[in-house]
Amino acid sequence: MGVLTRFTDHDQRDTLAGYIKVPDVYPVGRLDKDSEGLLLLTDRGSLVKPLLSPGKKEKKYLVCVEGEPTAEQLDALRAGPTLKDGKTDPGFVRSLPGEPEWLWERVPPIRFRKSVPVSWLELVISEGRNRQVRRMTAAVGLPTLRLIRTEFAHFKLSPELACGEWREATAAEKAAALALEKSGPGRRRKRRRR
Repeated sequence: MGVLTRFTDHDQRDTLAGYIKVPDVYPVGRLDKDSEGLLLLTDRGSLVKPLLSPGKKEKKYLVCVEGEPTAEQLDALRAGPTLKDGKTDPGFVRSLPGEPEWLWERVPPIRFRKSVPVSWLELVISEGRNRQVRRMTAAVGLPTLRLIRTEFAHFKLSPELACGEWREATAAEKAAALALEKSGPGRRRKRRRR
């Protein structure tokens, strides 16, 4: 958290270069600097477009929100709230009984106010708009306090990893990514001239 999702920055801000010492990789998509969790890195440029194309790859998040969600707020998230840039696609959301036990401590911790309860949600979306989850929860009256991406397409965050640690993709994950690359989401077919 607090790290830019790139390897260089002209303003000398904290980037991935301080944490990832693998040459010639770059991020697939992004996490904003206030978010945590799964970030994909690849050395295959041909994988980026299929993973980010509008082929609706699901992304799953753990979301800590301010307040206790009502049934109406959860239904609004499921239906896809309207944001300034248009209506979002429907998603999946469910309330969780509390913070997952495996989750690392956040540094710095989220603000604590005795009089304001917090709740945890699991939210699955298939779009990739800028700060979409934060804007969706705010639109229904549940400001996001903490946001952790746990899944992206067929990749899953490993709960045994500590904050800042990374692992190489498994053989099954690599095979699924290569199949996605070959299937061509995001590829354009050449038109034949008549």
